[in-house]
Amino acid sequence: MTLIKSISGIRGTIGGQPGDNLTPIDAVKFAAAYGTWLKNYMAKEDLTVVIGRDARLSGEMIQNLVVSTLVGLGIDVIDLGLSTTPTVEIAVPMEKADGGIILTASHNPKQWNALKLLNNKGEFLDASQGAVILELAEKESFSFCEVDNLGSITRNDSYIDIHIREVLNLSLVDADTIKAAQFKVVVDGVNSTGGIAIPKLLKALGVEVVELYCDPTGHFPHNPEPLKEHLTDICDLVVKENADFGIVVDPDVDRLAFISNDGEMFGEEYTLVACADYVLGKTKGNTVSNLSSSRALRDITQKHGGSYEAAAVGEVNVVIKMKENNAIIGGEGNGGIIYPESHYGRDSLVGTALFLMLMAERGGTVRELRDSYPAYFMSKKKIQLTPGLDVDAILTQMEEKYKEEEVSTVDGVKIDFPDNWVHLRKSNTEPIIRIYTEAPSQAEADALADRIIKEIKEVAGL
Repeated sequence: MTLIKSISGIRGTIGGQPGDNLTPIDAVKFAAAYGTWLKNYMAKEDLTVVIGRDARLSGEMIQNLVVSTLVGLGIDVIDLGLSTTPTVEIAVPMEKADGGIILTASHNPKQWNALKLLNNKGEFLDASQGAVILELAEKESFSFCEVDNLGSITRNDSYIDIHIREVLNLSLVDADTIKAAQFKVVVDGVNSTGGIAIPKLLKALGVEVVELYCDPTGHFPHNPEPLKEHLTDICDLVVKENADFGIVVDPDVDRLAFISNDGEMFGEEYTLVACADYVLGKTKGNTVSNLSSSRALRDITQKHGGSYEAAAVGEVNVVIKMKENNAIIGGEGNGGIIYPESHYGRDSLVGTALFLMLMAERGGTVRELRDSYPAYFMSKKKIQLTPGLDVDAILTQMEEKYKEEEVSTVDGVKIDFPDNWVHLRKSNTEPIIRIYTEAPSQAEADALADRIIKEIKEVAGL
């Protein structure tokens, strides 16, 4: 069981001992630290924070604890109830709130939950802000209000509908064009809030929807990370229903994956590639993704006359680089679409609408679309960390081993070979080293990953 404290928030498994797991005590302590930081950062007493959660089983308990803690600090709360990460992100500025908290462990299994923290723009906090909150939590440097100064709670369950309305109003989204295409789409909502939001969006766009695991009970029917090995049910159903394609989201709806009409994965790396292809075809501009994302985005961007930049892994790092590079679309290769015309956050609703527009205008099948893009294949593997393992020393040795190649140490170690690459980094959310590789064939990508894992184990003495 694990409690991970990082600059992006606190994430852990439910139950067990305080400080070792995400217990009620830890939820209260970190909510109090965030509220205290927000008071200092905004330099005012009258604050409002937007709260939303995914459907996981511990969500209501954690939400009650967090909301009550903020109220105890004298902070007013707008409670969205069941929501999505991007919905909370757009609600913060729309409500003119001072911050937001999303209660979700994203793609982690049901025993996990987390507090993901936002600023007054509805964007994730940067490293320095997160560090201050961790220090406040460690020292328990907070003071609660007396009874006459407690905050209030306002409940608003309309924001998924408001979010959908905002998507429909985007300049590159035309509902009539999508309706005319008469799409049929299967949706796997992993029994979380994507099962509410994605079918509602599709129906508003005139799409016939076949729902799979769209009841937001929090009982995830499969591992909620949208990877091929977890998605056999929807792959089979797309073919059985003769659907145009399938849509899969993670529990908080910031990662988006497609299933092609033949029941094969479109590839979560190519979600961003396809959406960027559509946007860049309409508006000239630049793109950004993280160091672990496919080279295909670079190729598509250059094809459209734009420039591409790579950021360190993590949504906040991608957003910073997008602003620096004036990127008109960006995101992460895990299926995260960031479209600044909407907001600076990964948004599966926005990605779904852009993909539908691309398919409606281009015609043909999703498989034909996928085959039209540069052929890259990725392998995503990991090594479980063991106590006392000096990961930084291991990465330094791997950097030295491949010093004659093109090496980046912006985030872990990325080694660019002429025809493939490997990216090694410590995870921010799990006690593991991630090994991402990409090559012109799946066999080459897997072989490179296996070779690097063997080399890491030799260096580590495992």
